[in-house]
Amino acid sequence: MSKLRVQCFGLSLDGYGAGPNQDLKNPLGIGGDALFQWFFPTRTFQAMHGGNGGTTDINDEFAQRGIENVGAWILGRNMFGPIRGAWPDDPWKGWWGEEPPYHTPVFVLTHHARAPLVMAGGTTFHFVTDGIEAALQRAREAAGGKDVRVGGGVSTVRQYLSKRLIDAMHLAVAPVLMGRGENLFAGLDLAALGYQSTEHIAGPGVTHVTVKRK
Repeated sequence: MSKLRVQCFGLSLDGYGAGPNQDLKNPLGIGGDALFQWFFPTRTFQAMHGGNGGTTDINDEFAQRGIENVGAWILGRNMFGPIRGAWPDDPWKGWWGEEPPYHTPVFVLTHHARAPLVMAGGTTFHFVTDGIEAALQRAREAAGGKDVRVGGGVSTVRQYLSKRLIDAMHLAVAPVLMGRGENLFAGLDLAALGYQSTEHIAGPGVTHVTVKRK
């Protein structure tokens, strides 16, 4: 059965998954890049962005797991771009250039309707205005039996967690303290929601933690 997964989700020791004040210069918020220093050097990341080489250690194994058997993605609007409010006439097409790294249908949560955006490499962005469950239903249909990956951001993951819709979540915990930004766990009781930690493995500069729904 198709699963709803969170993978390679960078998190600080104090629970922040993004820094404050996201903008064009800071796609992950101020200081947010520190959460992904484990990921950027991996062979998987390099290949996703058209590069060669890269590390092949345990970090790369988790990065590779993150793209296996994924048939569709769900993103919050902040993950698609820094624009707020109605879409402008000259539309933003995402952070990734003409060929995004998804290569599947991607469902973007938004309050503002927009026609689907077809990109190179098999990625089509669909903009969903009727909530997280409608986005999940459409993503599962598009995935054709494969899993659906929630790419973030923090608010989107929190919404799916609060409704117990996420089956498994891989958190990459970086040894940094952010102090402010978007906190993944604030106000959520994961134990009461039926989640438990099932795996924790140390890698270079990060600890990989897997959480699953009972």
